[in-house]
Amino acid sequence: MFRFSKDGITIAAILDNRKANKEEKYPVKIRVTYKRIRKYYSTGKNLGVKEWDLLPDSKSRALREVRESIANSFSLVRSNVEAIAEKGGFSFDALNVRLGRAAGDTVNSALKARIQNLKREDQISTMQLSEYLLKSLELFSNRDLDFENITVDWLKKYEKFLLGKDKSYTTISMQMRIIRTLMNQAKRDGAIKETQYPFGKDKYEIKEGANIKKALTREQVGQIFHFTDGNETTERYRDLWIFSYLCNGINVADLVKLKFKDIKDGEICFVRQKTENTSKNRREIRASLTPQVQNIIDRWGNKPTSGSYIFPYLKGKEDAEKRQRITKDLTKRINLRMKMIGKELNIGDITTYTARHSFATVLKRSGANISYIGESLGHRDLKTTENYLAGFEKEERQKNAGFLTDF
Repeated sequence: MFRFSKDGITIAAILDNRKANKEEKYPVKIRVTYKRIRKYYSTGKNLGVKEWDLLPDSKSRALREVRESIANSFSLVRSNVEAIAEKGGFSFDALNVRLGRAAGDTVNSALKARIQNLKREDQISTMQLSEYLLKSLELFSNRDLDFENITVDWLKKYEKFLLGKDKSYTTISMQMRIIRTLMNQAKRDGAIKETQYPFGKDKYEIKEGANIKKALTREQVGQIFHFTDGNETTERYRDLWIFSYLCNGINVADLVKLKFKDIKDGEICFVRQKTENTSKNRREIRASLTPQVQNIIDRWGNKPTSGSYIFPYLKGKEDAEKRQRITKDLTKRINLRMKMIGKELNIGDITTYTARHSFATVLKRSGANISYIGESLGHRDLKTTENYLAGFEKEERQKNAGFLTDF
């Protein structure tokens, strides 16, 4: 139905009938063949064999819409193949990069390309946010969106639609930032003009959700260090929280991936998963292997071998999605126990985020250099660290203001 060939590169829309889903349908994919190597790119559509046979000439509204969607995906791949071929030296790596950031001819196709790229790079959380946005847009618009459809008025209506679905401004802001990223790329690719760009001052400004940060004082952290209820499970998750606090506020996704080979010269070295694929320069974070950190490893970790994980949560054969499930489950368990500890100590809710926030503010209030704090957190520039600490410093100023009338 859709087929194109040029300079030894062949592109075709095919029904991948190797494995059916529960509805006995197969995924429709765009197959690119070059030097006898085949790569497949998802269209997001699934069809039965009979539907596929009827697709080219069908006048059914449902199949016509599917045909148009497949045509959009085919055109997206073709346009990028041709662009690379014109410059010479076609490669699948170049195609994957372009598809991962291409605007394409619709917002929907650009989102699908983004989702595929994020999956290849194991950025599962960001991929799932993009998948949620795609479903939400399809529900809101009930059709593929051209980039020129995304206007200030459209964005306001979409925001109102999300609010009507009881979505928080935090959720809305995450969705709007993805749309803004797509529009930025569309502008760079010439898919829209500067005058059509809907974001910015006096246009549509993304409303940020209430970012409730909580940082503990050094005294409160000390209370957690010494807390015990005689329950081994409580102590395990308390210690993992303390490990995060002592290791530069390391998050759980990075904690579970730590291996004994990451311990070098008395330090634990790691790269934040959050920035590993978004930073041009690989920024390694180093945390001191203090006696307290070593005690936690000795008590709850694996037996040390160079290639093994420090903590017993990963085996090494998990794909990115399973690693994320394990990470979310462990985070939930830590947070449940820390919430109980916070209640017992009368210091409010404590989460894994609190460990990172507390690491930063305890250092700041102890007089540590802000550049050192930023480096320890893995921030790429000083401004990020200043913004990160700003909310906590307001909290500190409000507390200190109270002392002025504490007669």
